[in-house]
Amino acid sequence: MKDLKFPLQFSFHIGTLANDFTAKDANGKTVAFVKQKMFKLKEAITIYSDSNKTNVAYTIAANQWLDFSAAYALKDADGSIIGKIARKGWASIWKANYEIIDQHDKIQYHIKENNAWVKVLDSILGEIPVLGFFTGYLFNPTYNVTNLRGEIIVKLKKEPSFFGKEFKVELVKPIDNDDDDRIMLSLMMLVLLERRRG
Repeated sequence: MKDLKFPLQFSFHIGTLANDFTAKDANGKTVAFVKQKMFKLKEAITIYSDSNKTNVAYTIAANQWLDFSAAYALKDADGSIIGKIARKGWASIWKANYEIIDQHDKIQYHIKENNAWVKVLDSILGEIPVLGFFTGYLFNPTYNVTNLRGEIIVKLKKEPSFFGKEFKVELVKPIDNDDDDRIMLSLMMLVLLERRRG
């Protein structure tokens, strides 16, 4: 996933049993097809380079079973670990809080939810008959990827849509070095985790 043309669009496939989505660039070109294996106690994500699912480009796997602060290993097609995304346990109860870690186990970036109240209101109003059907249009959380200097590099925002199926990834500042893969894979894992949490 090099030289990506932003913004990217993550579109979930509603109506299938699998929890999968397609990532497309600003030109509408598919840059990844993300598939989560169903009925696994341990997370198992496969990222294909095309929607035909012929070429596995990356995989993501939890490094522990059902740990509250589990880290997820990001691997290339050869199975080499290129980084990790780690959910910060207690810090993520109120507001999503993750760290992107490089292949040398050093923290490179943070991902934080911009406004925790969006998720709280979405959860409360989602329980109200009829009104709950429209929360996908009313409450749309934003997640900021920041570097160690606190500068926002990338934003991921849920788009107004039924069933929370559309997300947009926008580039705010140029991505350092060859971190594109780590950041994009981390955001793909975050979307799967946070969408499941509500």
